[in-house]
Amino acid sequence: MKREIIRVEPLSTYLERWKAPASAVIRHGDTVYVSAFPPFDAETGEIIARPIEQQAEIVLRQMKLCLETASSSLDQVLKCNVYCTSVEKFAAVNEVYVRFFSKDPPARIFVNVPAWPGPFDIEIDCIAAIA
Repeated sequence: MKREIIRVEPLSTYLERWKAPASAVIRHGDTVYVSAFPPFDAETGEIIARPIEQQAEIVLRQMKLCLETASSSLDQVLKCNVYCTSVEKFAAVNEVYVRFFSKDPPARIFVNVPAWPGPFDIEIDCIAAIA
């Protein structure tokens, strides 16, 4: 079975602009793999400093767009990896995260990373099924 690269606009274009060697989404069989993205400004594609709650909201909306483009949904997410620059932001991230995964949340890990090459604090990737 061959993997399928799925473009998700405007996110795929933003990745190319940042010269990130990654695909937005890969589909293999009945599984979808969504890349983690920084919180891109929807109008400009730039990354701008915002409070962690806004950053989390943006990256989760971007993930939702990726899933829907790949014929999946937030309800089909099996696992999320949350990467954040501070464990002190854990509670604030959870307040936003629970709005997207309020019922039967997926498996998850929260990983503290030292820094990103830009003015942002969070990225989230996921693996999902295709129903």
